[in-house]
Amino acid sequence: MTFEKHFLENTIGVFKNYKTLAEKSFSQLSCDKDFHYQPDSESNSIAVIIKHISGNMISRWTDFLTTDGEKPNRNRDSEFIDGSETRNQLMQLWDNGWIVFLDALNSLHENDVMKTVSIRGEKLTAAQALNRQTAHYAYHIGQIVFLAKHIKNTEWKSLSIPKNKSGENLKGSYLDNLK
Repeated sequence: MTFEKHFLENTIGVFKNYKTLAEKSFSQLSCDKDFHYQPDSESNSIAVIIKHISGNMISRWTDFLTTDGEKPNRNRDSEFIDGSETRNQLMQLWDNGWIVFLDALNSLHENDVMKTVSIRGEKLTAAQALNRQTAHYAYHIGQIVFLAKHIKNTEWKSLSIPKNKSGENLKGSYLDNLK
């Protein structure tokens, strides 16, 4: 297996694990209101983060190899306005973004990894763009997990090894526990 093929397969696996972390967090939320909770006026709600990730995925990954990743029809600023979307509406946005994103990733071939792409006019290799998005999505999914854990407080079901339970989970990585 070439390095490029291994890189693509590994990257897709990492993204799928982050998707699972977020979705396991969503599943613990009790009501639509939980998705709109903001700890303060400068913080984003889970709803806002979902809208932003979805908008980013659709913009970046539509025609990934052939057009700039910041599409002219994207209204990024509107992604950061907390509205009154229901859980179902937010999950539809989430799914739409992930469909575009995973379809684009699954269509890539090993010879695409070093091709040049553009994001907001910046030239990157596809590999650099993938690494950039890994960091970006992990950052926001970490925020989702943090907010959901904060909302659920003592009712939170750990997505990895719970506090003071390290000795009980000696095998596998935390990602293995998500399956």
